[in-house]
This record gives sequence, structure tokens and C-alpha cells, in this order.
Amino acid sequence: MHFITYRLTRFILFVLISATILYGYLFLPATYQNIDDKLRDFLFIARGVTPASEDIVIVDIDEKSLESLGQWPWERNVISRMLQNLTNAEAGIIGLDIVFSESDKSSPHHFAQQFHLSENVPNYDLQLAKTVSNTPTILGYVFKFDQKFHSNSLITPDIPAIFIEKNLPDTHYLLQPFGILTNLESIQKSAYSSGFINNVPDASGNIRSVPLIMRYNESIYPSLAFEMFRIANNAKKVTINYSPTGVSSIFAGEIEIPTDRNGRMYLNHRGPAKTFHYLSASDIVNNTFDPAQVKGKYILVGTSAYGLMDLRSNPFDNIIPGIEIHATLIDNLIQHDMLLRPEWIELAEIGMILALCAITILGLSLLRPFLLLGGFIGLLTGVIYLNYTLLFTYHIILNLFFTLLTLGISIVAVLGMNYFFEQRQKERVKKKFAQKVSEQVMEDLMNYESGSALQTRQVDVTIFFSDIRSFTLISETLGSPETLVSFLNQYMTVMVEPIIQTFGTIDKFIGDAIMAYWNAPNHVENHADMGVKSALKQLQMREALSQKLYAEFGVHLDFGIGLNTGAVTVGDIGSEGRSDYTIIGDPVNLASRLEGLCKYYHVRLIISENTYHNLKESYIIRELDRVRVKGKTEPIRIYEVLGEGEAEPSVATELEHFHQALEEYQRGAFMRAMELFATLEADTPHPLYTLYKERCIHLEGMHLETFDGIYEFHEK
Repeated sequence: MHFITYRLTRFILFVLISATILYGYLFLPATYQNIDDKLRDFLFIARGVTPASEDIVIVDIDEKSLESLGQWPWERNVISRMLQNLTNAEAGIIGLDIVFSESDKSSPHHFAQQFHLSENVPNYDLQLAKTVSNTPTILGYVFKFDQKFHSNSLITPDIPAIFIEKNLPDTHYLLQPFGILTNLESIQKSAYSSGFINNVPDASGNIRSVPLIMRYNESIYPSLAFEMFRIANNAKKVTINYSPTGVSSIFAGEIEIPTDRNGRMYLNHRGPAKTFHYLSASDIVNNTFDPAQVKGKYILVGTSAYGLMDLRSNPFDNIIPGIEIHATLIDNLIQHDMLLRPEWIELAEIGMILALCAITILGLSLLRPFLLLGGFIGLLTGVIYLNYTLLFTYHIILNLFFTLLTLGISIVAVLGMNYFFEQRQKERVKKKFAQKVSEQVMEDLMNYESGSALQTRQVDVTIFFSDIRSFTLISETLGSPETLVSFLNQYMTVMVEPIIQTFGTIDKFIGDAIMAYWNAPNHVENHADMGVKSALKQLQMREALSQKLYAEFGVHLDFGIGLNTGAVTVGDIGSEGRSDYTIIGDPVNLASRLEGLCKYYHVRLIISENTYHNLKESYIIRELDRVRVKGKTEPIRIYEVLGEGEAEPSVATELEHFHQALEEYQRGAFMRAMELFATLEADTPHPLYTLYKERCIHLEGMHLETFDGIYEFHEK
């Protein structure tokens, strides 16, 4: 009787679990799609970076270009010069991830019209239109899915291709926008062709598939990347094949491209940001590039500059330039290794769900505990290996979530059933997750619907970066991940407290580093002082914390802190459904650079001159140097903060002598400065004095004609 009940229970469990999972698979797929995508991201990470096609080059409107050519948007004659230089270098085809929807306000023609002057002046828009017509340039435009959107003109792009739809069903499966944002009519009509540049992220914020075509006003329009590929392959017609469930494939000429039912192609991502070959736009405009780098190649013009906000995510990287999505699409088309979900895949997945459920509940449940565990691990490994092989060898996407869910639920059911029938005790491990956010951010989140606090805005903040010294050595010394995490948790807990006490906001933990800021989202009076006070408090606690950690872990603790004050963009930044309340801007990068300089100058706290000038209270401060950090053109003065209040006489005397030596050094009197630094080194030894003494000797030997007192760093 017991055996019959046990067999019946197994069968009932099999029916219930398989039916429940199949219901979710068949009727609630969108609910779990995000989890499935995230699981597949781990497979991409496990595979690693794969080589991108050398036939694709990205011309990048990067920070270097913005510094060289000015803020965006540039004058249209600059764009014309860039396109002409690429054409002169025999670029194969040029795609613009840019829309010129408004006239160039900087054009002399615009000013002439505005002030009723002679119109016999250059018209940059017409210049660009002429250049586009004489170069292999494919324009970009944007489809709008907001019903309230009004198109910027009545024109629609002309696509020089024949679109054929076979077995077209009554239901339209292609994406259908409500409006279109094109280029100026003069520019749009001058182009041989154009394509839409829409890339829509999924619920997790990543872009895993992109539409090849859309239907607008009963006509078919291609994406920019697809149109470039079609033209480059001289495909005169595009054939869209339908099945009863939607689009089955798209042909560019004779080249078959598998898509999903909505005409979207699944991307086979190559790697993180900058996987493709990049050229700075400023080098193209100034004609300082090697023509061989672009000859006969696909050229995509876009931006990686943070300030222009064309940033996306993929499985490898949370922040990649949006232009790389177009590059990935073209790359997949060239190498023909795009991902796909064949029409038969759903039947195969249903079969896998039933088979895994049966094997686990009806088969593995009869085994002894160790054999049951071994069988489960074998099945789990087999499922993951099968997914990995299908994905990267045959480029077939198999649903990983529901197969793993089937295994997970089935094995749990088996263990529970065996527990009740065999009275075996099983330990259950509960994992608790906690999130730590500041009260200020929480208050803003509570007001999200009102929208005031989380709206992106510019504000002056004081930015904090800290980093543990010799962390790699500490990690190796501690050995196990559990010990390392325990060490970091104790360190972070102590470091965070002064930040919160001074009304700071913790932005993120980056490994052993901490990023924080003051004066956002809520106003903090004298935020530069708050940042300095927090840093000094942390340094005061360093020795006691180091002794405590040494007693427990056998490692000493030291860290550096960088502070900078400046205007940043602050707000809820990211994609819908996946965003962070954070700050971006050059001052953030500079704060990070200052923290890194602590190691070079053998000090623990460095502030910028912006922070220095914003301080309201009295501190013991030493001017360290005038420097030009990597990535910046303007030099800055940097300072070390030694404490609050007034310095003791001995310290004040030492600082006075140091500043005298520094003054001699900065005016180029290297031998006199070296003597003063040597005296300081003898009286009060400090690696900083040794550094300056050796620098003076080196510079004296160079016999410089002029010296501006600025030390330039070429590394971060």
C-alpha cells in the first residue's frame, strides 16, 4: 500500500508540475522573458569576447572630438567635410546614426534670413545635402510610437528597393509606428537611401534584438544597418516570408535572414564597449587618419560621449555606445551568425519540459540521495551545455529559464516527497538580501509620481571616491571569497557611517571602492566642508580599524580619498524599468583621478582647487602640485587636507617650508627647490619630499628653456 501511494504521488506530482510549467510557458511567456534573457547573458559572459568583423569601422563623436571641434551639434559644413574625407579615402558605405531634423542655426544663411541680409552666403544645410548626394552616405531617421507625435514633415524616405511580402496574413506582425522624424527635406531627398535608427531595449535595459523592417503608412521601411547591408550586397529586392504565426524570415536578395515573428533579428553580441574598431571623428574631420583604415568598409558615424546620452546595454557591458548596436547587426549579417528561434523550437521546448519533469520525478526519485544529487547535477549540466552549444555553435536560442525551472521545481518536489515518505531531514538554507539606500534617495523615490526630485537636472555637488591600497595583495592574502567579503563588509560599514552622518549619498560600491556625493538629491549646506569632514573622520578611524582588521584577518588597511566639487547631471538615469539615481559629468571623472593620485604623492586625502575654494571652515591644507590629469586639457591645483582647525607650530613651520620649496620648483629654480626639499626630507622625512627632490634633479638635467610648473599624468 505504501509503495502504491508513493507511485501515485509521483505520478500526481508529474502531472501537476508539468501542467503548471506548460501553462506558464504557453500563456505567460512575457512574464518570465526577462529572467530567461538574464540567464542567457551568463552564457555570453562564459563564452567571452569574439572577434568583430574588420570590415566595420565606427567614426566616433567622442570626448576628444567634442574638445577639438566644440560642443554638439556641430556646424553642418563640418559634417560635410567629414563625409567628404571618408569618401576621398574610398569608404565603402557610410551610415549616419544622426538625424538632421532642424536647420543649422549656425549657418551664415540662417543669419542672413533672420536679419534680412544678402542671401548670397553659404548655406550649410544645402552644402550637407550636396555632400550626401555625392557620397555613399545612408541617412538615419527615427520612427515615433507615440500617437500624439506629429511628424516634422510630410515627406517619407524613398527606399530604392522592391519589398515583396509572401503569404501575408490578415494580422500585421511588423512594428507599426505612428509618426516619423526625418531629416530636413533638402537633406533627406539628396540621399540615395536611408534607414530608421530605432533600437528598443527590453525590460532589463539590454538590447537583444533589433527590428530589420517596420511598416509605416502601409509601406515597408528598413533599418539603417539592414539598408547598408542590402546596398553593399547589391540586393535589389527584399522578400518578407510569413507563416501563420508571423514573419518567418527576410531575404535580402538571395541572402536569408532569420527573424522573430515581428521581423526582429536576435543579436549575437561580440563583447563589451569598444569591441569594434573606432576612429575619432576629429581625426576624420582634420584628415589625420590612415585612409587604409576605411577603404571599402562599412562606416558608422555615431557617438560614445557620455554627455550626448546615446548609451545602451548588452550582456557584456551596462554602458556601450548605441552605434555599436548597428555595428553588431551589420557584423552578424556579414558573418551570418545571427541568433534565431526556428518555428519548431516551441514544440522542442515543450518536449524538453515534459522529458525533464518525467526523468526527475519518475526516475531520479527512486535513487539514493547521493545518486539523486549526481543525476540532478548531470541533468543540470546537460541542459546548460545543450543551451550553450545550440546558442554558439548552431545559433539557436533555446528557452533556458523554463528548462531550469522544470529541473528546479521537480527536484524540490522529489526532495519534499522523499522527506514525507522516508522521514529524511533536509537542511534548508535561507538567504536574505538587503538593500542599502540613503534616506534622501528614498524620499525622492516616494515622490517619483510628482516627478520633481528625480527629474534630471544640473547641480553643484562634492564627489567622493575612496579605494583600498594594495587590494589585490589583500585579496590573495585572505584567500577565500567568504573571508574577503567579510573583510570588505566591516570596512564598508565603518566608511559609510561618516558619509551618512554628514548627509552624503552613497552612489555605489565598486569592488573595494566607494563613490558618494553631497548636495543631491537634497540640498546640503556647505557640501564641500561636509565632504572634507567625512573624509577626515574616516582617516581618523583608519588606524583603529586597521588594527581591528589586522587582528581578525592578518592584513593592514590603508586607503586613499579624492574629493572634487563641480556641476554634474543628477537624476534617475537609465532606461525605463532599469535606471539608477546617480550623477554623471567630468567632475566625477576628476574626483576618481584625484583618488588615484594619492598613491603617487604618498598621501591619503587629495582635494581639487574647486573643492578648496568652496570650503567655508578652517583646515590644515598643503598645496601639493599643479597637474594635468589624463583626459583633461586644463591644469588644476591639488591640495592635501591634513586636519581641521589651525596647525601646530611645528606643522605650520613644515608647511611653510614646503610651500617655499614648491614655489621655487614651480618657477623653475630646480636646484634651489631641490635643496629646500632635501632639507625637509632630512628634518621631517616624508616620501613626498623625496619625490620632489628626485623630480627636481631630473628636470634640472633636462635643461628646459621654459617650465610652466605643471606636471602631466598620462595614466589614470
